[in-house]
Amino acid sequence: GMGELLLIFGIVLIVFGPSKLPSLAKSMGQAVAEFKKGANQVSKDLDKMAEEVEKATEEQPEDK
Repeated sequence: GMGELLLIFGIVLIVFGPSKLPSLAKSMGQAVAEFKKGANQVSKDLDKMAEEVEKATEEQPEDK
């Protein structure tokens, strides 16, 4: 909730000080962006692998 966020913000402010907050926020934003970029790439790679497996299984003759 909002109370917890304010408490966390207060602790961060005390630990890092007001002069470090902008650079800390920028670093956190960049880290989140990189994480999302990596997660999207993994998702794309998994989709590509699934398509390749599906093609390979369709190309094999059925054993009946």
